[in-house]
Amino acid sequence: MNRIRRFAPARRFASIAALTLLLSANLAGSALAAQAQSDACPASAARIACVDLSRQVMWVQSHGRITWGPVHIRSGARATPTRTGLKHIYRRARQHRSSINGQPMPYSQFFDRGIAFHGTTTPLTSPPGSLGCVTMTVSDAAALWQVTKTADPVYVFGRRID
Repeated sequence: MNRIRRFAPARRFASIAALTLLLSANLAGSALAAQAQSDACPASAARIACVDLSRQVMWVQSHGRITWGPVHIRSGARATPTRTGLKHIYRRARQHRSSINGQPMPYSQFFDRGIAFHGTTTPLTSPPGSLGCVTMTVSDAAALWQVTKTADPVYVFGRRID
């Protein structure tokens, strides 16, 4: 009986710590969502992937309302920038390998002459940037794969600030 009582405060502390972590993650997500609100991404589309190069975030919205994300991304380096403008997803491949460096590109969704959304295990804050692709964590790329489809519009705007 004493053993059970002795560990009860530890369990309570672990529960409180888990709840605090969950709430702080939710608030961080809310802050990121507020940051993603932008008039730059077309609000009239039924579904559009928006990429903000200035803030290094992307999300999917429908009629101006965020329906997925936002998530942190890594865009092209200064020497290989991610091109801006309105594009469309034209090819999808769950398991693709780069023709440039042979690296895996899980959950690739190509939208601009070889430039794609895809997962990476490289830290998103790692300089100098990608070879032009919009990379994100593998789990975010897998989730995005479920949300977007071939022919969906992609709007890339802003400028990467290094």
